[in-house]
Amino acid sequence: MTIKAFKTTALDALRNRWGQGILLTIIAYGIYIFVPYLVEAIFSGGFHTWSEMESPGHAQSLSWIFTLALSPLLFGYYATFLSLTRGETIGTKDLFQAFDSKMYFKALGIYILTSIYIFLWSLLLIIPGIIKSFSYSQVYFILKDNPTMSVNGAITESRRLMDGFKWKYFLLLLSFIGWALLSAITFGIASLWTTPYFTASLAAFYDQLVKHQNDNGTGDND
Repeated sequence: MTIKAFKTTALDALRNRWGQGILLTIIAYGIYIFVPYLVEAIFSGGFHTWSEMESPGHAQSLSWIFTLALSPLLFGYYATFLSLTRGETIGTKDLFQAFDSKMYFKALGIYILTSIYIFLWSLLLIIPGIIKSFSYSQVYFILKDNPTMSVNGAITESRRLMDGFKWKYFLLLLSFIGWALLSAITFGIASLWTTPYFTASLAAFYDQLVKHQNDNGTGDND
C-alpha cells in the first residue's frame, strides 16, 4: 500500500473518463455548495443586499437546512467514484442514488453524526478532532458496499478499518497539497481536475483497506 499506487490507480481509472469525472464534480458540488448560498441570498433580500450586509438569522438557518438536506449528494459522489475506480459503468444519475431510498436518511445521519463527533473531539484540541476525522473517513465507501449497515455500524467499521492506517491516510492527503495550492491560485478552476483525482485516490485507498482486512483479518497498530 503506497501513496503512489493509490494515485496511479486513480489516474488509470480516470483515463479517458476525465470529462465524466469533471462533469460529476461540477454537478455534485455545484448543487451542494451553490443552492444553500442561493437560498441565503434570496431570503436576505437579493444578491445585492446579501453581498453588502450580514445575512439575517432566518436566511442563515434556511441555508444550513438546505446544506443538511443536500448532504447525501456527498455520499452519491463518493459512491460513484468508488464504482469508477473499480471500472464499473457510472452516470450522472448515480450522484442521486441516496435520494430515492432509505439510504437518504443513512447518508444524512452519517453526515450529522460524524460532524457532531468531530466537533466534540475538536473541543478538546484540534489534533484529536483531525485524528477522529481520519477515523470516520471511510463511512461513505463502507455504506456503498454495505447498504443495509446502520449509521453507527458504518462509523464503527470505518474506525476499525482505519486502525493502523491513519498515518498512511494523512500522507495521502499531504501528497495533494501542491494540487490544493494550484486550485487556490487558479481561483478554483484547477479543482475541477484535482477533486476527481483526489476522490478516486481515496476510493483506491479504501479498496486497499478492504483487501488488507480480507487478507489479514486485522489492521496494524498506529
